[in-house]
Amino acid sequence: MSEFWLISAPGDKENLQALERMNSVTSKSNLSHNTKFAIPDFKVGTLDSLVGLSDELGKLDTFAESKMGGVVLPASTPRLTGSFFSPQSLIKRMAQSVVEVMEDSKGKVHENLLANGVDLTSFVTHFEWDMAKYPAKQPLVSVVDTLAKQLAQIETDLKSRTAAYSVLKANLENLEKKSTGNLFTRTLSDIVSKEDFVLDSEYLITLLVIVPKSSYVQWQKTYESLSDMVVPRSTKLIAEDNEGGLFTVTLFRKVIEDFKVKAKENKFIVREFYYDEKEIKREREEMTRLLSDKKQQYQTSCVALKKGSATYRDHKVKVTPLGNPTRPTAGQNDRESEGEGEGPLLRWLKVNFSEAFIAWIHIKALRVFVESVLRYGLPVNFQAVLLQPHKKSATKRLREVLNSVFRHLDEVAAASILDASVEIPGLQLSNQDYFPYVYFHIDLSLLD
Repeated sequence: MSEFWLISAPGDKENLQALERMNSVTSKSNLSHNTKFAIPDFKVGTLDSLVGLSDELGKLDTFAESKMGGVVLPASTPRLTGSFFSPQSLIKRMAQSVVEVMEDSKGKVHENLLANGVDLTSFVTHFEWDMAKYPAKQPLVSVVDTLAKQLAQIETDLKSRTAAYSVLKANLENLEKKSTGNLFTRTLSDIVSKEDFVLDSEYLITLLVIVPKSSYVQWQKTYESLSDMVVPRSTKLIAEDNEGGLFTVTLFRKVIEDFKVKAKENKFIVREFYYDEKEIKREREEMTRLLSDKKQQYQTSCVALKKGSATYRDHKVKVTPLGNPTRPTAGQNDRESEGEGEGPLLRWLKVNFSEAFIAWIHIKALRVFVESVLRYGLPVNFQAVLLQPHKKSATKRLREVLNSVFRHLDEVAAASILDASVEIPGLQLSNQDYFPYVYFHIDLSLLD
């Protein structure tokens, strides 16, 4: 399971024996794997300051707005995105961002969600306090402030970087939409070429006509007679989809309207399109640029730009040049190949996901320390233990074992767990969140 219970009990002889009993029962019953969780000794300060830190750490660690409802953060705590900050929320958003960026390699997402170079479970079970980054000799309030500012900066950077990626992706999707659909609506810039048109003529013009597949023969027999002044043998099929084909036809400019009317009567639709080499070049270059940006700057695997089939991606129009089969389709010699490489956004996500996750587990350790001192008193003397339940179905039994072993720490709380109608005086949390021992939950199911 990707679930952990971080608990603590007083460090006196009686409670150390209780911890041993817990380890013995949970091991024999195969309920959980238990390891000691090392937490350094911090400068405690006053109990009043610890109460304030407990409140602040709780808001850093949980979804404060939804669970605590409108509590005002202390002035020293950074405010993020107009709501209460939660590192777990931040970590989950970063994990989801990795999924989005690695859209073509989703099976490898977990390989990129590491903490200090190891998988998350290993980091949690072998946790060691980072003395260099968060010196234990500093006042606790300074350590908390360092963690809060670090996470606030990551949050700010995440917003700006993912916003830029979203804009890029949206622009690319908008261009890709133009390259999909049927011949009536899609862009033709990646289908047609200069050779398909009579250009720079005062009298002649080339039109594009969509002909149903069932009417190909009729078109070939009748297009020259649909109007006067149609150039004989000027039609050519340049593309087709499941419904029909796109034909060229050249005629005199002065009979355009008459030709359109007659064509419509025969269920041939003239597509309004005039070849503009500069505009077509601009559109192709924009698509190539966006694909290149997405590939080179953001993703591990790129999206292929497949112009050889008159398509960018997943486009179903098939080009069928006639007359000169060897003539390359528009843009055929200008294609992007798929490639590998780790772009800046993915690199940033990997590094800062690790930093945010490490900070989050340090916050958990701080919460255990502060709550243990508040619960068990001074001098500081407690033992923290990390429990990993073996399976979901065992959690109820595991909870019963813990409540039985540590019942003596708080008889009222232990009784309330068995009887929800019993109220704990002065307790503001719901009964189900309070136990005779210090308890915090760690859930590594970040992609669920």
